[in-house]
Amino acid sequence: MEENIVQPENEDGELFEHHRVVASKGQEPLRVDKFLMNFIENATRNKIQQSAKDGHVWVNDQIVKSNYKVKAGDEVKVLFEHPPHEFLLVPEDIPLDIVYEDDVLMVVNKPAGMVVHPGHGNYSGTLINALIFHTDNLPANSNERPGLVHRIDKDTSGLLVVAKTEAAMTHLAKQFFDKTSEREYVALVWGNIEEDEGTVVGHVGRNPKNRLQMHVFPEGEEGKEAVTHFKVLERLGYVTLVSCKLETGRTHQIRVHMKYIGHTLFNDERYGGEKILKGTTFTKYKQFVENTFKLLPRQALHAKTLGFVHPVTGEHMSFDSEVPEDMTSAIEKWRGYTKNSTE
Repeated sequence: MEENIVQPENEDGELFEHHRVVASKGQEPLRVDKFLMNFIENATRNKIQQSAKDGHVWVNDQIVKSNYKVKAGDEVKVLFEHPPHEFLLVPEDIPLDIVYEDDVLMVVNKPAGMVVHPGHGNYSGTLINALIFHTDNLPANSNERPGLVHRIDKDTSGLLVVAKTEAAMTHLAKQFFDKTSEREYVALVWGNIEEDEGTVVGHVGRNPKNRLQMHVFPEGEEGKEAVTHFKVLERLGYVTLVSCKLETGRTHQIRVHMKYIGHTLFNDERYGGEKILKGTTFTKYKQFVENTFKLLPRQALHAKTLGFVHPVTGEHMSFDSEVPEDMTSAIEKWRGYTKNSTE
């Protein structure tokens, strides 16, 4: 590789890091464009190849072409002359469903489809864009994201607490870290869960074969500790309505834990739940499921309740939200199918 590399510069000569990945010990040699596709959501191979052609892909601090073979231990970066869009936060007048608000915090009911914070492919229309329009000077969390104490996925609906002061951020974040906050979700999952209740324990970390998915590592060899308590609310034949209480809050925790025990969330495309995983081979049944997918075009997951201690008053606060219409419609449809099947 050439030693004399000309670094592309902006007016200040500064480059901004947009992505950085260190190849794992078990990484087999793989073209850098294919390698990056496993890590960057919504990126196409053409875009990555163009970025490499323009000198934006670096391995071990040197510019590489898209045919460079990444090997174990390589540090791969994507650098541009402009800062990542998530650092260019623009206030946007987006309606918020505010369940509660005072001087130090607010509780928001997030609709499905709204991204919580800006990131690759989603630079506007996010919850943070709405929050910084609504409230000035929100404190940044450890990831420099204003106001966020915790987050839920784009296609998950439900309750989030937002800190409006540094002290509230610290106090609330500690409750989540110490596992004293309360979070209950309602989920519709594939299959009939035999036990009335149970606990899923298994470290959760990035899936080494698909970096856009999380994965359960039951021996704890990778990832972080994750504990989900579940309870059956209603059995609906080929699907089950469950309550899930989080003891920890890992990325995609409920989604990946339920898949791990053989009960993938209904219509969870990232984890294979958009396929018919249980049921008959009848065309009529297939049509019924596809119609239900149309009613609920996302994973069937809602953050229903949220509890914590108020950072200033010390009062225990608990909030509950209605399961949204798209999810209740799908549940009703399954109730109707189950009733007709047993008559």
